[in-house]
Amino acid sequence: MQNCAIVGINWGDEGKGRMVDLLTQDFDVVVRYQGGGNAGHTVMNEYGKFALHLLPSGIFRPGVVNILGNGVALDPENLWKEMEEVTAKGVPLTPENLKISDRASLLMPWHRDLDGLEEARLKDKKFGSTKQGIAPFYSDKYQKKTVLAGELLHPQHLREHLKDLLEWKNLTLTKVYGAPAVTMDDLEVWLETYCEKIKPYICDTGAFLRDAQKAGKKILFEAQLGALRDLDYGIHPYTTSSNAIAAYAPVGSGLPSAKLDAVVGVVKAYSSCVGEGPFTCEMFGAEAEALREAGAEYGAKTGRPRRVGPLDIVATRYGVQVQGATNIALTKLDVLSYMDQIPVCAHYELDGKVTDEFPFPALLAEAKPVMEYKEGWKCDISGVRTWEDLPQAAKDYVTYVEEQIGCHIGYVSVGPERDSIIVR
Repeated sequence: MQNCAIVGINWGDEGKGRMVDLLTQDFDVVVRYQGGGNAGHTVMNEYGKFALHLLPSGIFRPGVVNILGNGVALDPENLWKEMEEVTAKGVPLTPENLKISDRASLLMPWHRDLDGLEEARLKDKKFGSTKQGIAPFYSDKYQKKTVLAGELLHPQHLREHLKDLLEWKNLTLTKVYGAPAVTMDDLEVWLETYCEKIKPYICDTGAFLRDAQKAGKKILFEAQLGALRDLDYGIHPYTTSSNAIAAYAPVGSGLPSAKLDAVVGVVKAYSSCVGEGPFTCEMFGAEAEALREAGAEYGAKTGRPRRVGPLDIVATRYGVQVQGATNIALTKLDVLSYMDQIPVCAHYELDGKVTDEFPFPALLAEAKPVMEYKEGWKCDISGVRTWEDLPQAAKDYVTYVEEQIGCHIGYVSVGPERDSIIVR
């Protein structure tokens, strides 16, 4: 396959980073095509353990070119800090293996301020934002009130543009929220401290990708979050502010002519969710705490405990459909090894009727889980590397999920390490 997207099928946090890190051995280019620093992709390899928020997860593979596409919310401050953390562990970063689209918009310092101010205003009706400025950023992008990364290469034009934006944005900060105004001096410090550092990596990535396509290079498109957090197809309004679905990959990458040959959807063997919003299969109490501890379910960006529950077949089937998944990677199967019986949310009950259709967002809060239970295998499977060596109960669980969601499960992950994988 020449072009492949790796996407989340559920609420995010499915384990996409470890799959990108694994599959990049077969690709020449990895592109992040949407989202920003508001979620993390956890990767473990010979360099150590990393929680990547902006850097593409192919950054650890020698010879692979990594691109931050025009659809990304490019936060120079967080990106530079992440680059420093990665290089400190011996990972080489150069303009040859990391390229930033000159058409990517910059996430400005005031976007994080506005995110926090709006969450405070909403109080108990908040969306559960990570306060990384993502919603204000995308709002400004679609108002055409952002700075393109390429403008950093044209200082005189940049400063004139910033003055105009500053006047406009301070009206919102001071008049609407009563917050302090941002000054041009503040922006000069931000430009010098962070933006100057990333300038060598900014280029016309669209031209690079077109040349790569002509040369027959294999391109992997890396998504952030999952289908249920997609702006158009997710659990509105508890979504992210960009399109996390595979169909957006060509647009957000900078290669709109790309055709996807495959879509690998990542599904966790149980469910987890960071943030607010309906979560039909959610567990509570001691049962939830046991699963959270077994799976180390704490946000890669926030550190906050994730909400957890059994695998949600209804939500997962819907995610497979909107992502157009052609193959599934089922992650963290090993986490379920402690259970005598494994719960599964097999259906929903809505208005007194059992349904297999994922409800309209406004109705989700009324949905109730209809549970089924599968036999557990009660042994450590983290060392298993072949399908044949899995316990029968584990194989039965995988094939049950495969049948219910209507998509082949080609990868079964039994640990976070690169080689902790079973290929079917």
